[in-house]
Formats: sequence, structure tokens, C-alpha cells
Amino acid sequence: MDEFINLSSSWPTIQRWLLIGGVALAIFLLFVFFARKSKRFLRVRLVRRMDDSLLANFLAGIFSTLIILIGLLIVLRVIGLTGIVSGLLAGAGISAFIIGFALKDIGENFLAGIILAFKRPFRVGDIVDIGGIRGTVLAMNLRDTQVKTADGKDVFIPNGMILKNPLVNYTIDGFLRYDFMLGLDYGSDYNAALDLIRKSILEVPGVLTQDKLPQVWVTEMGESTLNIQITFWVDTFERAISDAVVKSSAILTVLTAMEKAGFNMPARIVELKNYQSESLKTATPDSL
Repeated sequence: MDEFINLSSSWPTIQRWLLIGGVALAIFLLFVFFARKSKRFLRVRLVRRMDDSLLANFLAGIFSTLIILIGLLIVLRVIGLTGIVSGLLAGAGISAFIIGFALKDIGENFLAGIILAFKRPFRVGDIVDIGGIRGTVLAMNLRDTQVKTADGKDVFIPNGMILKNPLVNYTIDGFLRYDFMLGLDYGSDYNAALDLIRKSILEVPGVLTQDKLPQVWVTEMGESTLNIQITFWVDTFERAISDAVVKSSAILTVLTAMEKAGFNMPARIVELKNYQSESLKTATPDSL
């Protein structure tokens, strides 16, 4: 009977806390919903205005996070924990130090993300190399940047690591150069061979023929061949043909043209000389 009386007397308090908790939860869910909608709306508008999806996504993410934080502060005020939380953070110095140390990496990556978003050393779709990780940039958020490697792996690189390490962007200006070597037989018509290579490489689909022309030159005199280097450029903004296909087509086109023209491209030649005028001893089938 006493327990029932105690429960009856405390029921108004329970109802009050249930009401406060329901209101706080409803407010928080409302702010989360508003944050998601505003993030989507702001991202579309920013992409139209600045034509940079990476920066637009990052700024929209920051705005969405701020809305959620504001909602969380309002929820704490509704519950009545604002003063308690402020007192704990202001009075417990060691706790603040521990929390700050624990969140150091998160804060570092967040600030690095802001710097990268405004400095913009890469965009979505750029091919980059960060600390030995090479791939295509897919997205950047408040903590890390998502890069997809050539073998299909998704690598999430912390923004702080990107800011601290050398970053190589292969496609920031839209142009990427490829090259390959070719060995020409000594005694060939060298100038005719160079002209044929230049003419053949210009016929390969995907090779730039206006802004950046292919280059062909002799690099060195090897042991068995005259080594020729062929370089060409591709437009990374035009992805109708992949770079690997363009390079493969360039090599095959040059080799086919050289072989049809009668140019010899030998492998390494080993010359044996006998200074004693004696026949070389070789194994015979009977001795095996």
C-alpha cells in the first residue's frame, strides 16, 4: 500500500519528465530533418553558383552540422542540463584537457578539411597521389577524403594527412602526359622513322593533336638499338576513352606502322668474338 501511495505521489513528476523527454526528442528529430533537407537544398544551390561540387558538399555539410549542434543545445536547455554541462566544463580542468586531447585528431581533420575546401588542390574526379595512395577523388567530408584506387578500393584518407603530406594532382589542368620507349635498329633511316612515328601517333583516337602535340626524340644510343622516346597528351576532362586504352592503341599503332614500313626493332644483341681463331666447343647430341 505504501509503495502504491509513493508511486501515485511521484506519478506527476514522471509524467512531467516523460513530457519533457518527448518534447526534447521531437525537437532534436525536427532539427535533424531540417539539417538534412537544408544540406541537400544548399548543396544544389552552391553547385549551380560555384561549379565546384567538392566545395559545395563540404560547405553544405558544415551548415548541416551547425544546425544539429544548435538543436542539441536547445534540447539541453529544454531538459535543463545547460547549466550542469557548462559548470562541468568550466570547473573540471583535467576533464577539459582529456576531452581536448581525445578530440585533437577530429579537430585537426576538421580544420584541415576547411583549408582544403577553400584552397581546392583537387576536385571530384581528379587523379591524385597522396602519401603513395593513387586514385580518383570521389568526395570530401568534415573528417576525411574518399579516393577510389585503380583496382576498385575505396580509401578514406584523413584530411590532416592530406595537408601534411605531398599531394600530386595529375589532372588539375585537364592534361596528362604518357610516354613509351622504342628501340630502332642501327643503320636504319632515322629521320624517316621519326617522321613515321609522329604521323602514326597523331592518328590514335584520344591523343591531343592541337594544344599539346606528341613529341618524338632520340634519348640514347643503346647497346643494340637507338632508343627513341615517344610522348603524347590526353584530355582528362574528356573520358570517352580511358587513358589505358589510348596508351595501348598508341603503342600498337606505332609498332604496326614501323613493321609495315620495314623498320627493324631488334631485341638485345649479344656479340661473341673468338680471338684465338679456334672453333667454339659446343655440346653434340651424342655427348648428352
